[in-house]
Amino acid sequence: MKKHNYSAGPSILPQEVFEKASKAVLDFNNSGLSILEISHRSKDFVAVMDEARALALDLLGLTGKGYQALFLQGGASTAFIMAPYNLMKENGKAAYLDSGTWATAAIKEAKLFGDTVIVGSSKDDNYTYVPKGYEIPADADYFHCTSNNTIFGTQMKEFPSTNIPVVCDMSSDIFSRELDFSKFDLIYAGAQKNMGPAGTTLVVVKEEILGKNGRTIPSMLDFSKHIKAESMYNTPSVFAVYVSLLTLQWIKEKGGIAAVEKLNNAKAELLYNEIDRNPLFKGAAAVEDRSNMNVTFLLTNADHTETFDKLWKEAGISGLPGHRSVGGYRASIYNAMPIESVQVLVDVMKALETKV
Repeated sequence: MKKHNYSAGPSILPQEVFEKASKAVLDFNNSGLSILEISHRSKDFVAVMDEARALALDLLGLTGKGYQALFLQGGASTAFIMAPYNLMKENGKAAYLDSGTWATAAIKEAKLFGDTVIVGSSKDDNYTYVPKGYEIPADADYFHCTSNNTIFGTQMKEFPSTNIPVVCDMSSDIFSRELDFSKFDLIYAGAQKNMGPAGTTLVVVKEEILGKNGRTIPSMLDFSKHIKAESMYNTPSVFAVYVSLLTLQWIKEKGGIAAVEKLNNAKAELLYNEIDRNPLFKGAAAVEDRSNMNVTFLLTNADHTETFDKLWKEAGISGLPGHRSVGGYRASIYNAMPIESVQVLVDVMKALETKV
């Protein structure tokens, strides 16, 4: 039976990517060596890294605009530390938007470096909405936000205009929708949602914001050192970078972010329409802030849980239970999720009406 993978991450990737990656595990570029064993300094892998970094900038529309793309390690959690280390001045200040669990984690790390101002928070309602109407201090060294809140199923639809650098954690919606990415000075994203397997993190940074905070930065946490070393300061996550390249190529072949966004909108509309139509379900997030990547919803009557769980498991659906912070269900419909799989879930939701 075909499995419909709704896992929030590590998550679904395109079937074409799996097929190409599996061949490379056995023999990469007809070298007689596996992608898992080649030297990261080899000509073949240097070409992979160079293309992956260039293609990331190309897809984001940032080529030739003063940005560098890096593939690093440590996940977004390490980027939580790297952002203030590289951007917050000694005795400086940073502004943060608290919109969910991962934003809270980023705030915790920033507080180790200086004055960390929370300009807005939706904690009062268990992060069911994205804060709005906040003011960003003009004297802050940077503003940090999280574009998509994986756990709670909310997504920023608009981003503030400010004269200070803007940092964004785009781990769970990178490459899923068109934005003016030049509005951001630093973007970071763990690969394991829309881009590749766990093990590498994409960082896109505007070079002109670096080297201005007067701090002595440990080498592994210094963006400038990673730029100089072209993401090879230490041994990179070779396989994760390679699969990320394959996924970026897949996005390009599909027609780029614009084409992917069109499909993502159709998938989200299909599922949210059923949640709103079906009296047995209700959405967990504020309607205006609903995520197109992570759809969170609940049963209106918990007594139906056993029946619904049986139905979706029998349909080959995997990874549907919601995070413990929200409960209910979470359907992660990342780029590689086909609309046919979303239809299977919708059909199961309709079937529940005939069973209760």
